[in-house]
Order: sequence, then C-alpha cells, then structure tokens
Amino acid sequence: MTRPKSYAGGAPAVTWAMRHAIGRMGVLRSFRTLTQVNQKHGFDCPGCAWPDPDGHRGLVEFCENGAKAVADEAMTAKVDAAFLARHAVDDLWQHDEHWLGSQGRLVEPMVRRPGATHYTPISWDEAFALIARELKALPSPDAAAFYTSGRTSNEAAFVYQLFVRALGTNNLPDCSNMCHESSGVALKETLGVGKGTVTLADFDAADCILVIGQNPGTNHPRMLSTLQEAARRGCRIISINPLPEAGLTAFRHPQQLTGWLGRATPLASHHLPVRINGDVALLKGLQKELLAAESEAPGTVLDHDFIERQTSGFGRYAEALARVTWEEVERESGVPAEQIRAVGRIIAGSKRMIACWAMGLTQHENAVANIQEVVNLLMLGGHLGRPGAGACPVRGHSNVQGDRTMGIYEKPADDFLDALQREFHFDPPRRHGHDAVEAIRAMRDGQLRVFFAMGGNFLSASPDTDATAAALRRCRLTVHVATKLNRSHLATGETALILPCLGRTERDTQRTGDQFVTVENSMSVVHASRGRLPPASSQLRSEVAIVCGLAQATLGHHPVDWSALADDYDLIRKHIEQVIPGFERFNDRVRDPSGFYLPNSVRDSRSFDTADGKAQFTVHPVPRTAPPAGRLVMMTLRSHDQYNTTVYGRHDRYRGVKNERRVLFMHPDDLAAAGLSEGDRVEVTSHYRPAGSTQEERRVAGGFAALAYPIPRGCAASYFPEANVLVPLDAVAARSNTPAYKSALVSVRRDPT
Repeated sequence: MTRPKSYAGGAPAVTWAMRHAIGRMGVLRSFRTLTQVNQKHGFDCPGCAWPDPDGHRGLVEFCENGAKAVADEAMTAKVDAAFLARHAVDDLWQHDEHWLGSQGRLVEPMVRRPGATHYTPISWDEAFALIARELKALPSPDAAAFYTSGRTSNEAAFVYQLFVRALGTNNLPDCSNMCHESSGVALKETLGVGKGTVTLADFDAADCILVIGQNPGTNHPRMLSTLQEAARRGCRIISINPLPEAGLTAFRHPQQLTGWLGRATPLASHHLPVRINGDVALLKGLQKELLAAESEAPGTVLDHDFIERQTSGFGRYAEALARVTWEEVERESGVPAEQIRAVGRIIAGSKRMIACWAMGLTQHENAVANIQEVVNLLMLGGHLGRPGAGACPVRGHSNVQGDRTMGIYEKPADDFLDALQREFHFDPPRRHGHDAVEAIRAMRDGQLRVFFAMGGNFLSASPDTDATAAALRRCRLTVHVATKLNRSHLATGETALILPCLGRTERDTQRTGDQFVTVENSMSVVHASRGRLPPASSQLRSEVAIVCGLAQATLGHHPVDWSALADDYDLIRKHIEQVIPGFERFNDRVRDPSGFYLPNSVRDSRSFDTADGKAQFTVHPVPRTAPPAGRLVMMTLRSHDQYNTTVYGRHDRYRGVKNERRVLFMHPDDLAAAGLSEGDRVEVTSHYRPAGSTQEERRVAGGFAALAYPIPRGCAASYFPEANVLVPLDAVAARSNTPAYKSALVSVRRDPT
C-alpha cells in the first residue's frame, strides 16, 4: 500500500483511462467511440447518471471511469460458443468478476440444460419458446420475478413492465431496491416527490454544498468539475464521510492546463469524519447549531415564512431536537462538537444550499431517517424550491431513475395501473410484488420458479451472496439479458439462459430503420441516446426486441401489438405519452439535442404533494453506533477501478492500494488492539441477531489484507462485491427494505488458513 492520493483527476486519470480504452478497443475505435460519449447526437455513458451540460459540450464529455465503462462495453474480445465449450460453468465460478468481465462481449444466445456442465448455443426462437413454456407452466404468474438493471433504457423498461404486468404479476425488483430506495421513500414522505429537487444550473448559484455519504471522485467523477467551479467562485463545500476521499480533497481538471501542471483546486473546506451510521447524530448537531445561531440573531438564520406557511410538524420537531444533548451528538457521531458547530455556522450563513448524498446514507437500517434528517436541515433554511438550493440524491447508474419513472416498481400506484388499463385494454395486477430482498427470500423458500434479469449482476449486487446463489440455484429457470459474462450467469437454475443484447455504444436497427432510446439522469432530464458502432455480432438483439419477442411467444393473441413496438420505438414513446405524466409530445421534445426536464413540483413551484400539501418535519431517535467490545462496524465501498459490480482492475489508486481487492481498512489503533500488523491476512466474521431472536447468525470470509487507514475507531471498510457475503439478507432499512451494506457488525482475527 502507498500513501493515499491528496487529489483526484489530473494526468494520471487520462493515462489510466486511455490505457484501459486502448487495451480494450484499440486506438482508432477508442477515438471514434469516446468522442460520441454524452454528446447531443451520441450515446449516453453507460456509467453514472450525473447530468450533461444543458448548453455547449466539449469534445471530451466523459470521465476516467466513464471511459472504462465504455471500453468494457465496446471491447473487441468475444465470449462465443467456442469459449464456453472450453470452460465448464463450475470452472468459470472459480474466477472473480474482473477476470469474467475481461473475457469479452457475449455474442450469441446460450443455454445450460438440466445436468449439463457447459453452456451451449441456442437459437432465439428456441430460447423464447423455452421461456414461454416455463412461464405458462407456472402455478401463478407470481412464481416468476423480473429484475431490472439501471442501464436499461426508458423504452425497454416500459415494454418490460408492460409484458410483466400483462403476464399478471408486479414482481419487478430492480437495482433501486438495493441503492436509492431509501431516498425515494424518505423524499416522498416529506416532500411529496421521490426524486431530487435541483438542476445542474443550481450548482452555479449555490453558496454551500453539503456532500454526505458520497465519494464523487470514484463514483461520479464528472461531478468534480461542477464542484471545482463552485469552489473557485467561493462556494463552501462540506464533506461528511467516514473516510477522507481524494475526490473531495482537491481536483486537477484533466482538460485544463492547470490540471496537467499540478495545481489542484481545493474542494471541501471542511471534512467531518463521521462514525459509520453516525449521520443522524451529526445532522442533529448541525440543526442544533442553526437553532442556536437563530437565537443569537433572530430572523437571520431560519426561513420563518417558509416554515410557517409551507411546512408541518416544526413544533414537535424542535421540541425533540432540544432534548438531544451535545454529549449524545459527539458520542454517536464520533465528531467533536466544535467541528460540528463550525460547519453549522457556515450552513447558518448560507442562503442557497444544496445537499448531495449517495449510498453512504441509503444503506443502513435507519437509512430513511438519515435522509429525512437531511431534509430537516434543508427546511430550516428554506433551501427547497429556489435557485441554488435543494435535495440532490446522486444516482449511481445511468438510467436507474428512468426505469422507476417507466413503471419498474413492485408497488405501482393505482393511477399508473389505471392509465395502463386505459391505454392497452387489459387488467394489470393490483397486488404488490417482490422487491429484490423479497425475491431472494421467495427463491430460497421455493416460491419463485423463474428468475429473469434485464441486465445487471444480481448475484454480486445482492447481500449474503452465498444465500443468494443458493436461492438462484433453486429456480427451474434463470435468464440473464447481458452484454458480458458475470457471476450471476454461473449460479444457474435447473435450466439457464444467457441472451446477448446490444450495448449503448451500438447501432440499433429494426425493420423501420435505425432507432434511438432515451434515458433520465439524476436531475430528471430525459434525452436521447444513439449508438454508432456496428453490433459486436449479428446475433445481438436490442433489449426492446428481446422483450417484445418474448411477449409474443408467451402471450400469443393480446391487445398489445408487440411486433409493431419492436419495429418502431416512436410507437413506444407514443404510449408512454398517454400513460406517464410529464411526457407530453415525447417524440418531438426528445429530439431536441438537450432533451427536456420532467416536471418536479418542489423544484418548479415550491409545492408539496403530501397529505396536507406541506413539507414535513420528522422526528427520529439517535441510533447507537458504538460497537460492542471486540467488534467493528463495517461498510462496503467501491475501489476506484470499479463501477458497481464491474471491476476494471485490481488497483485503488486514490486510496493507495495496488493489485489487491480483498482488503479491510481499519484504524491503526484497532489493528493494534486486534494484535495485527499492516498487511496481515485476516478472517472477517459478521454477527447478526434478527429482531426477536436469541440466536446469532454468523457469516465468515477469509483472505482479507488488513490495512491501516484514517477511518474512525470502531469502524472498518471493505470492497464489494467481495464483502457482500458478510451482509445479512435480513438486515434491511426500515420502510425501504434496502440492504444494510454500510453497517455490518464484524469481528476480525488472523486468518487461520
């Protein structure tokens, strides 16, 4: 391990991006492809959902990890029948995600038949017929689940949910269930809108930006140029996170001369190293300081007009906050009161504040409370529905927000189902379906016989991966629509299919000509995406064509003309216009090169779609965060050479880790207390006691390198998906059911092997 970096970006970011791109695509293909990324007439990056500029765009509109994501999709290597004939499924299982993903693009449909050791080729018609037979043989449509990845386009997501509901179930788990579901629940309850309330332009007007539970340098690198511009004009940026991260310390813009000459722009003026899951306590400390500042100078800190006219519950909230002591805030946050107060004074002086967050807040048992405390803080200063201010949950996948907008949701609203019924003349099911965790439990218990995944890597993204793998293997049929091989394809049902699809980079030609798809970014902008590369194989089909082909094979005579939808995506968009509010004149508006904004009542009119029409203050207890003696609270995180479960390499340049992924970051004093030295191999055991049980569940994983790192005492961190095996399936957030990846209770000992 080397010293962690003190800045993000710069020349190394360009070097590593180009090394990866050229290694996967070659020089000319890299230039041709990367110059189309996030361009107005190009394709949307298959990585994160950070928005593109509304106006002018430069030749380079991608980041280091975006270039890696594109290169991995557009690589020239191929996984074909010959490759899979050489590698038995059990042999492939021994390899990690990095090796599997590096082998190349999937180029033909493959099947693993009952009792077979290998995948073998299958025709598209036979694959559809096989799936249709299994679906028709189910005792109920609810015996199947249909997962969705956040890279699926709006058009594909819409026809996918339409097929699933025409089949008769709402079992539509998706990656939102495992990441930002807590944000949606928290914001819908308090603001009436389950999305963020800011645009990219608001960052140009903000005087304070709070970044909490988020590491933009690795997970959303394009955000750094926005933060750099804000910092240069004097905006105060506050970082709240257990680990100090290079991407919030300083930034060298790779496209600017100063970025190459070594002059980094400092970003965060303050960093609060909160203990894992100490966010509620810390946020209450900030709120207490705002109320104290208001008492000292009445009328200068709180937005009394907003609070009195447009919020509910302030009195109860203020009384509860007064009962929280600074001793409790310090003890549970792990941050000294004077540091919290100093940041509180900055926020007290802010007139336009944006609060950004990601998985560091959303993946705890009290995740919804975490986010609602952010909302409380914003409401005190009236930082909602005005320029330069608002809530900004930063989505981690390019169209995860769009998929939800299109109806990928296990608990659909009646208004949405009514609109489907009017438009397509069938009765959609009304009973709620399974989310991701519920689907795993249902497979485990033998209630689900078919698992169908539209993209993603469900196994590696899930908690308790051993239990999830066993659950998948209990199915009669597992089906994965994919561009590359991953471990989900190797935990197979009795029969398993891999259906290869087009990537974002590739041209999509149907009977009526070339098609384009649309996506929705983190800030509710819907825009077009057009692939330009020739498909990696003539056997690839678009996600839309796959869904429509399967629907025809399964449903037979049906009110929906599936063939017409597959032929012309404009027809899909015409249906979307009729079903989903905000998409009026969809086909016309999305042909604007910049796309269009979906309506947002908080952002657009400072109105709140809640029971009483007001934003809601909420009251939450302060969670106890200190672990018992001999235990640590462990969070999972990404390395810099990784995007979600896709691992580009085994380095983590910003944290100083080389050629290693099985690592456990610990405070030096915790290392010493455990009798360990830097680099020792350790065995990690997670400890979980379900509510109402006297029995403790344990999960064990070995071979981790213990590394000293500036993380609070009693805390630890490790990369996913390697550490997901330690996260209990039943440890989930209240009300959102999101797995608590960020707060597993663990013990550590020297690895006995």
